[in-house]
Amino acid sequence: MFKKDNFDTPPDKVNTVIGKETVFQGSISGKGLIRIDGEAEGEIQNKGDVIIGESGRVSVEMKARNVTIAGYFEGSLEAEGKLELKRTATAQGTFKANGLHIEEGAVLSGTMNMT
Repeated sequence: MFKKDNFDTPPDKVNTVIGKETVFQGSISGKGLIRIDGEAEGEIQNKGDVIIGESGRVSVEMKARNVTIAGYFEGSLEAEGKLELKRTATAQGTFKANGLHIEEGAVLSGTMNMT
């Protein structure tokens, strides 16, 4: 009846993981799926998708295909496709996306530009 969100990403589908105990500062550029469960600061340019897990804390300028946020995001974000905020998400900054899905309980603060 009540479906629990299974936000686990199968390991064979992820190209890059920043784990819970990891802090990353710098630039990432890629084409595959990036999952962030730790901390990241800097810039992310990805032609694939980006997932920020519940334990993820991100302060970046980001461009990606689709972005899912379940943790904390601060900065500027441009998604070619969809931006999805899970119920545990807190997002602050400037956002641009072609689609937007916000679950009840998520917090979005800043400016949003839908293209």
